[in-house]
Amino acid sequence: MSGLAAVLAGRHDAGVHLWHNALHVPDIQHAVEHAGWQFGYVDGVALESKKEVLGAIGAALDFPEHYGGNLDALRDCLRDLSKPTVLLWDGWGSLARAEPKAFEKLCRVLGGRDDASFEVLLRGPGPTDGLESLD
Repeated sequence: MSGLAAVLAGRHDAGVHLWHNALHVPDIQHAVEHAGWQFGYVDGVALESKKEVLGAIGAALDFPEHYGGNLDALRDCLRDLSKPTVLLWDGWGSLARAEPKAFEKLCRVLGGRDDASFEVLLRGPGPTDGLESLD
C-alpha cells in the first residue's frame, strides 16, 4: 500500500492512478479513513456506460440528490467535497473498453482538481495508455 500511503501522507500528488493491490475493500477503507480521508468504492465490472459509472460514483461519494449524473455535475460535486477523498474503482476497464472517449473525459474530470485531496485508484485490468501507476 506504499503508493497510497504516500498520497495519504501528502508525499505523492493525488490524481488518477492505476493501482495493483489485492487488499480487501474494507481494509483499504479502514486505512484511508484512519488517515482522515473519506472513502468511496465503485465496483465497475458490469458498468459499461458513462451514465452508469457517473451514477455509481455519485452513490459511492454520497453526492446530494440534485446530482445530475453528467460531467459538469461531477465536477461541481467534486469541488464541494468537504474532506480529502479516495475513490477506489474496481473494474474500470469495462468502461475504458466500451467507451474509451467517455473514459478519457471522465478521468480528466476526476483528475482535474487543483488541490491534492482527491485520489482515484483504478484497480483491475484495462487499457493503460496514458495512465500512471501509483505502485
